[in-house]
Amino acid sequence: MARKSPEPVDIHVGRRVRQRRMTLGLSQEKLGAALGLTFQQVQKYERGTNRIGASRLEQISRILDCPISFFFDGLNTEGAGTAPIGASALADPLQLLGATREGIALAAAFASIDDARQRAAIVAMAQACARGARMAKVA
Repeated sequence: MARKSPEPVDIHVGRRVRQRRMTLGLSQEKLGAALGLTFQQVQKYERGTNRIGASRLEQISRILDCPISFFFDGLNTEGAGTAPIGASALADPLQLLGATREGIALAAAFASIDDARQRAAIVAMAQACARGARMAKVA
């Protein structure tokens, strides 16, 4: 029997759980303990492998101190049931930034820089890196 692929909505909600958890500096183990689950179950939620039920999502929203609507922000509802896995799940660059440890660390470091010229230089460097990555894909 073939394994069923996760639904795009479940992937999106899981990524938003991960984003919020990481923004708060909470480990999967600590979130799992607060939910009475293992970190493996939290991993499955965050990947969209296991669907998060309504009561569990409400519990997660209380623990992560955010409204339930946060988990659905940025979700492309047009064709959500037919979109390829991960399609538009993190289309917003700010969501992408908050979805990784590196992105959170970069945002925190950037916010602590007072000098506008230094901030502008960092933005220019990041844009140059992104252009280089796009050009490498084309080549």
